[in-house]
Amino acid sequence: MEELEAVELRFKQLQAQLCDRWQAIETIDTAHSDILVIPSFSVDQEELQKIDGFLHYEERLLFSLIRLRDPQTRLIYVTSQPLPPIVIDYYLQLLPGIPFSHARDRLLLLPIYDQSLKPLSQKILERPRLLERIRQSLRPGHSYMICFNSTPLEREISVKLDIPLLAADPALLHLGTKSGSRQVFAECGIPHPDGSELVWDTEALIDAAVALWQRQPGLERIVIKLNEGFSGEGNALLNLREVGRVESVEQRQQIIRDRLPQLTFESATESWSHFRERIPQLGAIVEAFIEGEVKCSPSVQGQITPNGQVEILSTHDQILGGPNHQIYLGCRFPADEAYRLQLQELGLKVGQNLAKKAF
Repeated sequence: MEELEAVELRFKQLQAQLCDRWQAIETIDTAHSDILVIPSFSVDQEELQKIDGFLHYEERLLFSLIRLRDPQTRLIYVTSQPLPPIVIDYYLQLLPGIPFSHARDRLLLLPIYDQSLKPLSQKILERPRLLERIRQSLRPGHSYMICFNSTPLEREISVKLDIPLLAADPALLHLGTKSGSRQVFAECGIPHPDGSELVWDTEALIDAAVALWQRQPGLERIVIKLNEGFSGEGNALLNLREVGRVESVEQRQQIIRDRLPQLTFESATESWSHFRERIPQLGAIVEAFIEGEVKCSPSVQGQITPNGQVEILSTHDQILGGPNHQIYLGCRFPADEAYRLQLQELGLKVGQNLAKKAF
């Protein structure tokens, strides 16, 4: 416990350094930083197995190579497996006014040749010599780290290397879960599907589904989501169609209990027996399934700077697939102009809510 408290205290001290340096970091003429990129997909390993080609998620932070447009910035990019040279070349050729060779000389790629399911951050922490090599490559007082998602693993790397992390404190990690997102939406007054709070066992799940069905007697389907699932792979559908007249809570309970083994899963490898075991481990929620032939799934992206400012960066429309169109496949940028501005306004509300929790 004392060791954890020491890590948390040092992490907060490092984050304060980042806040003091933020204006310089954001100014292209004065950035001059060493940036450590750890694109670790630090999530539950069993859920990770549901994602085809999950290691390619490590390429999602390649946009950070744009920082090499500053001729005095250096970047270290760590991956589980080597990145294709043609991909790196593509990104570097996009830099305005910077010769390709100049940018490439300031980019250090560190593949660790480990394709296991463990999060990349865990793999790094298990390799002291790699950590030392990274440390020797960073300029003290002029370095910071970015990551895919911020967990205690990334916080530990930050403290071990004694550099700040441009990400949220892992103490706020729960706000990115299904139940945490519903909480924030409710606090912001943002419309979202009727549903439940977090539950931790099958009986509580049945009770939550019954309560939802009671509130919406005409409900045709209910979505059950593992709280820490991602990309839609942790979702399942409970079918309530063609159940006939239902008059009592007890009848609803029995119908749901009988139909749970017949859930339709988004993941082709999932089963009710395994899904049920995951509920006490990850938690779950239920939500009303929004019916309709044509549906849009827009998203807004933003950032909260280290000094607490909220900035909207972009919008897009998600492209969804899977048995019931709940699995994220990609996106179209920007979002449809019919609701793009409204989306930005809602995103700003969420950002301001999260900023209050972080500062």
